[in-house]
Amino acid sequence: MKNLQALTFEYGWFRHFAAFALLSYLAFAGRDLNAADDRPNIVLIMADDLGYSDLGCYGGEIETPSIDRLAAEGLKFSQFYNCAVCRTSRVALLTGLHPRRVKGRMLHDNMTTLGEVVKSAGYRTSLIGKWHFPVTKPQDRGRLPTRRGFDHYYGLAAGCCNFFDPAKPFPDYYQGQGPEPFLDQETPITEFPEDYYTTDAFTDRAVEQIQEFAEAEKKTPFFLHLCYNAPHYPLHAKPKDIAKYQGRFDDGYFAMRERRIERLKELGLINQDWKLSEPDPQQSRLTYDYEITPWDEVKNIARERRRMEVYAAMVDSMDQGIARVMEALERSGIAENTCVIFLSDNGGCASHSGYRNVEVKKAHEEYNKELPGSIDTYDYVAQGWGWAQNAPFRRYKVWTHEGGISTPMIVRWPKKIRAGTLTHQVGHIVDFMPTIIEMSGATYPEFREEIEVLPTDGVSLLPVFEGRQRADHDSLFWYLYGNRAVRKGKWKLVWGSNVKKWELFDMEADRTETNDLAAENPQIVKELEAEWLQWARKTGAPLKGNAL
Repeated sequence: MKNLQALTFEYGWFRHFAAFALLSYLAFAGRDLNAADDRPNIVLIMADDLGYSDLGCYGGEIETPSIDRLAAEGLKFSQFYNCAVCRTSRVALLTGLHPRRVKGRMLHDNMTTLGEVVKSAGYRTSLIGKWHFPVTKPQDRGRLPTRRGFDHYYGLAAGCCNFFDPAKPFPDYYQGQGPEPFLDQETPITEFPEDYYTTDAFTDRAVEQIQEFAEAEKKTPFFLHLCYNAPHYPLHAKPKDIAKYQGRFDDGYFAMRERRIERLKELGLINQDWKLSEPDPQQSRLTYDYEITPWDEVKNIARERRRMEVYAAMVDSMDQGIARVMEALERSGIAENTCVIFLSDNGGCASHSGYRNVEVKKAHEEYNKELPGSIDTYDYVAQGWGWAQNAPFRRYKVWTHEGGISTPMIVRWPKKIRAGTLTHQVGHIVDFMPTIIEMSGATYPEFREEIEVLPTDGVSLLPVFEGRQRADHDSLFWYLYGNRAVRKGKWKLVWGSNVKKWELFDMEADRTETNDLAAENPQIVKELEAEWLQWARKTGAPLKGNAL
């Protein structure tokens, strides 16, 4: 780590700069440089572990007026998919490719990024927040955000951190934080002020960045990727935000799901005939295969209620930050032609360290004697709430049932999108690459540093933004920790790594996956399985075991 500050002076940096300069020249050759640049600014906001129905505009109880406003003034998707977990979703969004699993890495040299592509078209670029790719080892330094197309970077390279002090070590029993640093450009930050809170800090940087871009003499458009780490573990929120939700969830997660499905129906996001899925029983010893405790059997009810209160406060704080981002765009006079996109990287997270490991569970309980929320607590939203946050769907983060892979997705672009619209067209996170290429006037490269780039898996969403029907994906595919799925038209075939068998669902009649039709349609199962196997061989998804 001691050499990270000097990385920008290495030869590799010069090669990146030269490549971008050439691409920029080619992209702008023939353009009238004196003409006004009317291409949109793009602000792509990603939440971390936010459930499908947490937002007010998606049926939730959490107060999210700023995000709700984006939906009221823009376009809302009812069927938008992610890749079930943080890292796979992020690489798919950045590259327009389904994850390729090679030697434990996700971001490879034969992939280009959104930052690189729009930068080649003259956009100014910035990434703020969670990166979640390794950068510390010499072979990984080329994966720094500032080496992959972003002029500016501020945030955590790791998967999670303490919200109040990102330099504070996690408890010894927790193994998920990783060694990656918190960075400003390529310089590690190891000290933070007493009043620090990552959600606020990321918002502060985003507002500063918008002001800087808007005031710059060169009025070329910009691409800002704002990656909040809220509401990911650990449950950390400011007392004033927690107080707002005290008592709001006292009747528990089963009751919350019942309320949410009714509001989702009222909002037109789901079919009136769909049933609320039941909790899946624990059927294996897999890390993420949990029982959902009946509400009247919860032992520490005060702590359980507090978990959701803190989680809601974290989402509320993020919404307050997005209000400030929108104010900065409006104050700068650029909101009309700025495309603001909001989504989550996966479904709500039910993870709980030590769920089966007695020693880890004991250490976790010993460490977290006080109620969650403060700097010295490291608690989870846990299995009950993590499941309920994805109402009305089955499962949660890491599973390829709808609860793990469905995301709220909102786009506001006043110059192009009609306010208050809802689409039921199916979209996927890989679609951002061709969409943003079309919006920015960029060209998808054939080569990156003399290495042939994989062709994108995405299909542009711009026709949907414009209120038109687009050409759909022939099929969509998923793999994660042994969980598999393929969707083709109305049919979805899904394999749970706990039961190791295919289930078949009709997404038009039963997107909540309550009626398995596999036995009645063996030929469809056979055909979709063959498609999934072909895709798995293409992308390196394991055919056996439960690897990432």
